[in-house]
Amino acid sequence: MNRLAVFDCDGTLVDSQANICRAMEATFEAHRLDPPGRNDIRRIVGLSLVPAIAQLLPEADAALHDAMAEEYKRAFHAMRASAALDPEPLYDGILETIDMLDAAGWLLGVATGKSDRGLHLILEHHGIRNRFVTLQTADRHPSKPHPAMLELAIAEAGAAPETTAMIGDTSFDMAMARAAGTHALGVLWGYHTSEELLGAGAHRLADHASQLPAHLEGL
Repeated sequence: MNRLAVFDCDGTLVDSQANICRAMEATFEAHRLDPPGRNDIRRIVGLSLVPAIAQLLPEADAALHDAMAEEYKRAFHAMRASAALDPEPLYDGILETIDMLDAAGWLLGVATGKSDRGLHLILEHHGIRNRFVTLQTADRHPSKPHPAMLELAIAEAGAAPETTAMIGDTSFDMAMARAAGTHALGVLWGYHTSEELLGAGAHRLADHASQLPAHLEGL
């Protein structure tokens, strides 16, 4: 049975918070609403767009949540088209960790609240698209913490829940891992705290990417 390590993207592989915050601020401003604080925006990173906006604006109705999700996509595309995006760097040690896991025989995947297009662009930009055997996004699945994207990743990789680890920076990732019956490995360089990760079911925590291979071997 194959061993599979599935990474979240934003807050785990890449630091994309600046662009997410800017696009969300533009979305609220387009609807003549006061934008939430950046800490509040960072806390919903990882959710699909409509649930994320619903969490930021719970008093609004579903129609407004849907409209704002579309506005967010327009705002982000406009930023990309005008070359106004801030850099979205890989976190320190991620490339080396991918190499180590590959050499140890792990298959790699991504499960993210990003769109297909957004995920492919960021992976291609960093030259790591071909390192992953399965890519699951919000375009084809319910939002985290629903386990659908992780379950399909397992099926596509020929793995099993007990030979799979979900690696992520949010409680949504950890809850999804638990719902899918996989190992839950939280990382501390992203957007949720250690207390939140452990509270959502993280089996282990890493505070640098270099720790991931050892943690995975120990699961």
